[in-house]
Amino acid sequence: MTLLRDAELAAAFDHASRSYDVLVAANPGYHAHLRRSVRRLGLPDGGRGLRVLDLGCGTGASTAAIRSVLPEAAVTAVDASAGMLARATAKPWSDGVRFVHTPVEELPRAGIGDGYDAVFAAYLFRNVRDPDAVLRTVRTLLRPRGRLSVHEYSLSGRRTDRAVWTGVCRGLVQPVATLLGNGPLYRHLWSSVVRFDPADRFADRVRGAGFDRVRVLPLPGWQTGITHTFVAARPAGTR
Repeated sequence: MTLLRDAELAAAFDHASRSYDVLVAANPGYHAHLRRSVRRLGLPDGGRGLRVLDLGCGTGASTAAIRSVLPEAAVTAVDASAGMLARATAKPWSDGVRFVHTPVEELPRAGIGDGYDAVFAAYLFRNVRDPDAVLRTVRTLLRPRGRLSVHEYSLSGRRTDRAVWTGVCRGLVQPVATLLGNGPLYRHLWSSVVRFDPADRFADRVRGAGFDRVRVLPLPGWQTGITHTFVAARPAGTR
């Protein structure tokens, strides 16, 4: 299957936005795992006085996780899909969040500023055309020693992980999504994961973009070996 990219992918997310939260709710541990990946940033004091950038916020599950773990942080949330952002901005916790409609590839022109204390990106990098370029941009948006947490489907490399992922998608996710009229997006979901970097390769990609203190941390439950948190930092004294 050809992967959806750029405007075509944003349009698919627009179409799926009404039912997106229904499918998310069917994924055991989805919200708890996002909160765990936010906690892995290791930010102190509930985020008091800190600025956090949420990339690819979708309908706001990742933003809600940030608000839950870091209730005192100033949060900017970005997404390329207007439909998904409309759902996020309607959530009861959204007051005080700055939402920006832009593809991540255009962040330097979106006027979001820089000097962030942390960037959180959930389920984003396998959906961009040039993840290396986006990682380099993210590094420039962080202050020195600023922290990055990437929460992503990135297989461990074992055959069983791909088999579990394929079984879940073809046995549950894709049939339900097709009934809801969103089959193409969720076929893309399956394909984007099996074609994306395995976890060790994505960690190398993060290092190659100029980050240090890179760690790969598994998530529990059925997603062990399928979903990981990648944490890293922008080195001090870099431009």
